[in-house]
Formats: sequence, structure tokens, C-alpha cells
Amino acid sequence: MAIRGVLLDFSGTLFRLEPGAASVSGLRLRDGAALDADRYAELLAVMTVPTGVPEHLPAELHEDWHRRDLDPEVHRSAYEASLSAPAIGLADGMPALLYDVMLAPGSWQPYPDTGAALRLLRERGLPVAVVSNIAWDIRPTFAAHGLADLVGEFVLSYAEGLVKPDPKLFELACERIGVEPADTLMIGDSAEADGAAVRVGCRFERVEPQATASRPDALLGALRAHGIAG
Repeated sequence: MAIRGVLLDFSGTLFRLEPGAASVSGLRLRDGAALDADRYAELLAVMTVPTGVPEHLPAELHEDWHRRDLDPEVHRSAYEASLSAPAIGLADGMPALLYDVMLAPGSWQPYPDTGAALRLLRERGLPVAVVSNIAWDIRPTFAAHGLADLVGEFVLSYAEGLVKPDPKLFELACERIGVEPADTLMIGDSAEADGAAVRVGCRFERVEPQATASRPDALLGALRAHGIAG
């Protein structure tokens, strides 16, 4: 059966958190030193842990961590608590600033073929929804890169009260774009979260959540694998 609609994950699929040097200028460690590139990369890993809980998150916040993508305030407090641990070594006030960097549209870079993939889907007349476990509105990130008009629907966990792999989120996304799950392709970087779309009848294609410079055409390859791209 031909694909008539496409669902796409956000982080690790269409965009990746890759702030430039200007985004972290002024961030300091407790000893007054500036964050170097290696230390900043470590902190990004803390802030984007895919499974489990961050190593330095207080035990009393573990439950909050698991529901962070449903509540913006819980999301912020859990991340800031983890980054405030003495072992992290950030100066006072820095965890909040680092969290703000994560939310800034300019901190997220699209993969090299994100624009091309979205434009191809528009040209083919295939409706698109972005389905993301996230605690803030990502539309400004798409707008900052000139891509907002290429996405028909944004189905975001904090707004819907559902998180992947809950199949209801995929059902809702298919309903929003007006396409039956059996005619829909889900593309994402997580076999567990995004791959759960197959439970409602969608097809699924996984892409690796690599650095943007290392993954030039995985999205187009995923579309090609399902007969959408030539």
C-alpha cells in the first residue's frame, strides 16, 4: 500500500541539539572557569539522556523525570536539579541559563536533508505531523529555520497529555492529518518510542540520532525505502 501521510519525530530525527559557541558564552563553572567544549558536551548528554534518569538527579525527583515531557514546570525543575549537583560543578545560576540554551530555537540544528525531505513531502501532497515527547513548543525552532510552513500538525506530549510509546499519540497524529495508520509512515530515532507506531498499524523507519554533520541524507533514505523519494 502506498504511503499517504508521514509522522516525524523531532529531536534526533529532524533536528539535533547543537548550540554554537555564542549560545554558551558566559557559562561558568564554580571555580570561575568557562565551560570548555568537552565539558559542555558532557552536560548536553546529561540534558538529553534517552532512557533512565540522569546520574546526578536526586532520588526524590526520579518520578518527576519520568513524567517531565507532560509538564513544562516539572521538566525545568528536574533538569535544573540534575545540573545543580555539586559533581557537575556549575556556578550559581548557571543551571537555569543552560536550560534556557536548550529551549532556544538557535540551539537546534536541522539535519542536512530535513528541509529537502519536508519539501519533497509537500511536493508529493503528503500531509506531515511532527510527533514529539517534549515539554515546550517547538514551532519557533521550525520557524527560525524557515521550515514551519512545511509541517501541517505538531502533536506534542505536553500539549496532549500523552507520551510515546503510548499508541494513542500516534492515533491522534494520524487523525489530525486525516490519514489511516495503515497508510502512514513514522520516522524516528527510537525503536522503543517511535517504533511503537506499528502497534496502531503504521509503518516505521528508524534513523540514527547522529551529529548533523555525520548524517547527510538519512531522512531522504527513509522516504526512499518506502517509495516516496526517487
